[in-house]
Amino acid sequence: MRALLQRVHSASVSVDGETIGQIGPGLLILLCAMQGDTEAEADSLAAKISKLRIFKDSAGKMNLSLKDTNGAALIVSQFTLAADTSRGNRPGFSTAAAPDTGRHLYEYFTEQMRNLGITTANGQFGADMDVSLTNAGPVTIWLDTAG
Repeated sequence: MRALLQRVHSASVSVDGETIGQIGPGLLILLCAMQGDTEAEADSLAAKISKLRIFKDSAGKMNLSLKDTNGAALIVSQFTLAADTSRGNRPGFSTAAAPDTGRHLYEYFTEQMRNLGITTANGQFGADMDVSLTNAGPVTIWLDTAG
């Protein structure tokens, strides 16, 4: 699985002009299931993200996790993280998981984050979404379970 994490002061996602998910301080997580991914990758990724020390402590150092700060996660499916741009000018997405698998792993990942005590909000799988955020830092981290 691939995830792009953005530390945020706030973030929201809307579909057709209606806000369907929003958070205060925490992480915007753009998530993509790749071919061959299973629930094991989702478990591993959720555990890693919940404990990743990328929030400032009282000394201003990145030393606290999402769990430590009681931050929230806005989880948005984004198959374009699977983009292959190695040939030509049009990205290919053939390495992304099939839609049914992608949806299952997206929902499963969200549930695992909740099971880890993280407050979550979501986008809508497969929808054309508008995502708004106020970056904190900015801090942006790329994670890939295949690496």
